[in-house]
Amino acid sequence: MPKSIARSKTRKSVAKRFKITGSGKIVRNKASRRHLLASKSANKKRHMAKSAVVDVTDEDRIKACLPFSH
Repeated sequence: MPKSIARSKTRKSVAKRFKITGSGKIVRNKASRRHLLASKSANKKRHMAKSAVVDVTDEDRIKACLPFSH
């Protein structure tokens, strides 16, 4: 029987929160849009609806959790 190649599993919690773009950047959703929205301005809520690019210092940790995405 041949030896199996060890593979790391995808961390599903990370896969649900982050997406990798075609150019290799990692995109995330912004926080503070779940509740207590009445006290936030429409402008603030609108800006939080857009996605944000993950900081370069966190990219390696996230990509390690998503082995099949890059």
